[in-house]
Amino acid sequence: MAESFFPGAHLKRLTFGDLIGFNNDDPRESWKPFWLSSEAMVAETPHQRRGKAYSAAQIAISKSALSLGPNLSPEHIRQFYADNFVPHLILSNDTEISGQEAFFTAYYRPEVAASAVQTNEYSEPLLARPSDLVTLEPGEDVHGLSGLAGARRLDDGKLIPYPTRAHIESGVLGEVTHPIAFVADGIEAFMIHVQGSARLRFPDGRKADLTYAGRNGRPYTSIGKILISEGAISLADMSLAHLKNWVRANGQKPHEKGRELLHRNESYVFFSLTDVADDSFEPIAAANVRLTAWRSIAVDRNLWPYGLPFWIEADLPWHDGNMNQFQRLMIAQDTGSAILGPARADLYFGTGDEAGQLAGNVRQRGRMIVFLPKGDAP
Repeated sequence: MAESFFPGAHLKRLTFGDLIGFNNDDPRESWKPFWLSSEAMVAETPHQRRGKAYSAAQIAISKSALSLGPNLSPEHIRQFYADNFVPHLILSNDTEISGQEAFFTAYYRPEVAASAVQTNEYSEPLLARPSDLVTLEPGEDVHGLSGLAGARRLDDGKLIPYPTRAHIESGVLGEVTHPIAFVADGIEAFMIHVQGSARLRFPDGRKADLTYAGRNGRPYTSIGKILISEGAISLADMSLAHLKNWVRANGQKPHEKGRELLHRNESYVFFSLTDVADDSFEPIAAANVRLTAWRSIAVDRNLWPYGLPFWIEADLPWHDGNMNQFQRLMIAQDTGSAILGPARADLYFGTGDEAGQLAGNVRQRGRMIVFLPKGDAP
């Protein structure tokens, strides 16, 4: 089969028979998020973070899916995918990914204790979107802001780079923003920033959901990679728990090593806060639909439009913490600052500590296969 080139990715055309485990995967589990994405696409629901434009072929498929309804038999769903899509293996040119292997990580929604007011126990603020923050969309070229995804609008209308994490934490934003909640410490807030959402538990029993509302647009840097490269934690020992413990053990006050490590990631995320209407609801994704645990993924929004199905094949420590085969159809509904390149996906594992423990161990390679609409397939 010949290779083709499609938005930044070399693609190899496959058949559905080439997908390992495809007939063993329950397609009803992927149909739910696919149908939700189709509904949002046809309704032209604005994205939380603007993604690549939908093609006419993708919109037509979504309309067809909606006409069939959300409840179909497994056989009907598999036939729908086969009738409307062509699977293509993504062959990466990324220097960190050899051959045809994609790179997978996983993310989750933290559920953490919090306070509506600052206390000794809950001292780290989570901030609302500032009134002077301007989000720059992909491809938007503003002089002096090359490589940035956000800017600060001055009183005279001029746009300048938004302050870094370190400067924001020093209080330079003043009255353009305000805390919407407080959590235990800097690393707790930092991990909420990385995941892009959280469920907060308040002392009075109330729960509220944090939803991504923007970021300062500075480049994202993985502090885990920094600790590994500098020999502070070995690759084999790296986990979410080890990372948090290292930061806390090394101090989070100004100029202490733990806080300085956090500041090496200049990216900073702002949130909105809403009371929980249904405890079972998952967070709102960049595509402005609710995520589905084990079926939603984050992709590079500059390369792939939301709503595309992706078949994932890999050995991951996902089921019980041990390495197991992961062969599932996932739907692109989210994105992230660190999710860059065609053969790159972040798998959504759900809410809470157990999901976080599993997600923190995922850094594996495997096959990533995109389902391209037949009208778009090269």
